Amino acid sequence: MKKFLFGMMLAGLIMVSPSGYGQEELAALRIAAEDGDIAAQATLGSCYYNGDGVAKDHTEAEQWLRLAAKQGDAGSQALLGILYYEGTTILQDYEEAGKWIRLAAKQGNLDAQRYMGLCYFNGAGVSKDYIEAYAWFNIASAQGDKKAVSLRENCLRKMKPKNVLEAQRLSRKYAERFLKQTD
Repeated sequence: MKKFLFGMMLAGLIMVSPSGYGQEELAALRIAAEDGDIAAQATLGSCYYNGDGVAKDHTEAEQWLRLAAKQGDAGSQALLGILYYEGTTILQDYEEAGKWIRLAAKQGNLDAQRYMGLCYFNGAGVSKDYIEAYAWFNIASAQGDKKAVSLRENCLRKMKPKNVLEAQRLSRKYAERFLKQTD
């Protein structure tokens, strides 16, 4: 029954309020998440992260996102990494941020790819490396991320000309491996 309710909610057969999830949907979501449903864990974590239908609570978001992230959910890995990177409501931990952001970036998550560039650009949890930063910003830029375009240009200004060619080569290599494939 729990999986059926959650499946109906995801399919849009149970209506949600315009401001987010209703109490029935959140209850069904929590039950499915507690039963180990990755999509429910990821969605519940996102709800708490954004304050969608619940009070914004990054500690609660971290709990649910971690469960889904450990099971390989790229969106949860990215949000969890961003929580640690930003450190606004939970303890800032660049190493933990980098771990989760890297996993999501390698699965093609656009936000994670931009944040991976930020990690390298700022030396946050990794050694400062403008070549790596440029490569990650370039991948995100190629997918239309306007923030990454600006960050890439800022990174370019800090690089030596000989390093730009190396960064472009690395970017092509990463693009082959980590760009989301669309059919």
